[in-house]
Amino acid sequence: MVGRTKDYFSKQSKAYQQFRPSYPQALFDFFESLLPDGAIIWDCAAGSGQASVHYSDKVACVVATDQSDKQLAHAPAHPRVHYAQSMAEVTPFPDHSVDMVTVAQALHWFDFDAFFREAKRVVRPGGVVAAWTYSFLDVTRALGTEIDAAIRTFYYDVIGPHWPTERRFVDQRYTTIPFPLAPIEAPQISIEVSWDLDGVMGYLATWSSVQRYKDAGFDDPLPEFRRMLEAVWPSEEVLGPVHWPLALKIGRT
Repeated sequence: MVGRTKDYFSKQSKAYQQFRPSYPQALFDFFESLLPDGAIIWDCAAGSGQASVHYSDKVACVVATDQSDKQLAHAPAHPRVHYAQSMAEVTPFPDHSVDMVTVAQALHWFDFDAFFREAKRVVRPGGVVAAWTYSFLDVTRALGTEIDAAIRTFYYDVIGPHWPTERRFVDQRYTTIPFPLAPIEAPQISIEVSWDLDGVMGYLATWSSVQRYKDAGFDDPLPEFRRMLEAVWPSEEVLGPVHWPLALKIGRT
């Protein structure tokens, strides 16, 4: 029996829904180009639905699962999205019942062998499994290198020791995760948002290492770090384009 996956996000589930960036429409348009009309998608480890609600009516249904009921409680209602609490590695889905399995920013938490066995069981022959991740945010292009350097110092030196070990897969852009499927070439796609300082700080509050830092008995590191950023941010009201390139792994069964 596969045990419960580590849960680093339920405590900050509200912030996760509010401050985690949405994915670009180009990502979902690409996925739909791989699918038949009336497709059924299993969005695995959906969190609070960041990826679940962006498909067109070409997709008949998205079943979005997560192990955290607190995360799912913050997911937006959608007529073609059905939310259910479930592990990634053991699900109630019938054999060969979905056309595609998607995993947004979560594959690194899974038992890889158990998940891929389950995905191959659930997806129809010739169906698609897609996982993607994003690592470090980039604000350098618009707001200067001082901000980027400050965030990197916070990432590596302040909360770095509190990142779960699985975070290395994200920083390695999923290149070291086994992916036992026939690969599909993916286009280059990036997340782009315009955030002020509040947006950036809200996003940092969703990091698992920040929560683990506090769980270890330390004071919240974000207020002091905000003061550091305020010294180099042009103005609290200034919007800066924040950029994350996506790393995609896509294949057919």
